[in-house]
Amino acid sequence: MPVHVADHPVVEHHLAHLREKSTSPEQFRQATARLTWLLAFHATAQLATQRVAVETPLTTTTGQRLSQRIGLVPIIRAGIAMVDPMLDMLPHAEVWYLGLYRNEKTAEPVEYYNKLADFDPVDIAFVLDPMLATGGSACLAISALRDKGVSRTKLLSIIASQTGIERVQNESPQTDIYVCTIDAELNSQKFIVPGLGDAGDRAFNA
Repeated sequence: MPVHVADHPVVEHHLAHLREKSTSPEQFRQATARLTWLLAFHATAQLATQRVAVETPLTTTTGQRLSQRIGLVPIIRAGIAMVDPMLDMLPHAEVWYLGLYRNEKTAEPVEYYNKLADFDPVDIAFVLDPMLATGGSACLAISALRDKGVSRTKLLSIIASQTGIERVQNESPQTDIYVCTIDAELNSQKFIVPGLGDAGDRAFNA
């Protein structure tokens, strides 16, 4: 599936603020929320709707309402910062958390929390992870959803590396990827360069 890059002046504005090392945790969360909302605007463009009758103060007309069950799957910790703006847009969405940390020796994800045990497959799941670095965490999350019967997944990341994108495309070619920007490199510690550092640490002042 193609990669959708949110090429927009407002995205660039907030992205610059997010990258700046002097940005406070509060400001970082605010910028993350704004960028998530802008990504979500694009990522939700093809959601299915159904026609409904609507009573206005003057008459009866028709409208469209979303007709699919939608799941949000933030990869904690950093993905938590993307949940509220998604729920602002999709207040009826279900939220299912996955906790993953990176093994510092292998750079591969290790699962420590999984809320999918009693998961009833949704029609479409949005995986939320601000940084798509190696792609390991995203692929693990998408694989877990696929094992639970979810046929359609979309990945929303604010900054992605080319390496991470290629891994997701290779392992989960059916997944749409939505990003604000693509950075070319990973350093020896598998952090995105220029990136913004550790999104979880910066968002939650840890």
